[in-house]
Amino acid sequence: MQKFLNDAAEFLPILLQGVWLTIVVTIGSLLLSTVLGLLWALMRVSGVRALTLLSGGLINVIRGIPIIVLLFYLYFVMPDFGVAMTALQASILGLGIAYSAYQAENFRAGIEAIDKGQVEAAQTIGMGWWLTMRRVVLPQAVKIVLPPYGNIMIMLLKDSSQASTITVAELALQGKLIASSTFKNTSVFTLVALMYLTMSIPLILLVRHFESKANRK
Repeated sequence: MQKFLNDAAEFLPILLQGVWLTIVVTIGSLLLSTVLGLLWALMRVSGVRALTLLSGGLINVIRGIPIIVLLFYLYFVMPDFGVAMTALQASILGLGIAYSAYQAENFRAGIEAIDKGQVEAAQTIGMGWWLTMRRVVLPQAVKIVLPPYGNIMIMLLKDSSQASTITVAELALQGKLIASSTFKNTSVFTLVALMYLTMSIPLILLVRHFESKANRK
């Protein structure tokens, strides 16, 4: 135990640098996936056939491509088309696009759970489609999608480790570099696991809070 504590004191400052990048990647890709996911969902429920088919096709394509392949494509292939980006930018964009498909299905389910009668009532008093969405549907849908949204946050936090495949020195890559140079695999990866767990627990508790509130209603 004392050996582990000594290793922890030595490696924590380096690993914490990786934690910062992990948080940046997670928050950045979460925001991007939320915006894109809401856009895909609104297109799906718009009632316009072309938009419905387009968003459905995009979601299926995104879900069918592994995240690691998407990251490789953005970072290694896009420069061939004149679009170069840093590893951090590519990781945020790749994870944001990948998770937008899951966000879209979550938002669509929340929107479709709202009573159709409320939509019809809003339209009878002269509200257009977008105004109905903004004032009637979306405020109620947010409460429905919060628990699964929390689960997506947890998944995204863990999948941020895939950014290491394109050289983003987040927590997983920092741990791998330290382990390869010191051969202290047990100490290093135990610390990495504990740090991921430390970041995940508040999100897990937040999800449980949202779920308990939803179940009380």
